[in-house]
Amino acid sequence: MIYSSACEYAIRAMAYLVNQGVGQRVLSREVAESEKIPGPFLGKVFQTLVKGGLLTSTKGPGGGFSLAKPAGDITLFDIRSIVDGVADLDECAVGLSECSDEQQCPLHDSWKPIRSQIRAYLENTTLTDMAAATRKKRGW
Repeated sequence: MIYSSACEYAIRAMAYLVNQGVGQRVLSREVAESEKIPGPFLGKVFQTLVKGGLLTSTKGPGGGFSLAKPAGDITLFDIRSIVDGVADLDECAVGLSECSDEQQCPLHDSWKPIRSQIRAYLENTTLTDMAAATRKKRGW
């Protein structure tokens, strides 16, 4: 697994926002119902994304959540950084405090390219890509 359930929910919810149209404000309740995400949990995830600068929140009539920047400028790495952190992408696969190309753990040579592929995938996959994949999968 390359990210937590909270991060998965964040990605799905943000892709939902993209698919609603640029600049649209959407209530978290609508996103939760559509994406089958527990409402209170999504509310906490959304607040984390607002604090992280990926979403904006507007209160009152016509309020809701919207993207803070264009979907093509938001990567899965950005979302994971805010929701889960990314330190584990650089940590030793077996948990040793000292692990590098010079001082390798038993899994270093096999884990290093996998870690690089995961990081590249997260850094190169945008929210636009995820929203398009969602539309295609759902036949929209």
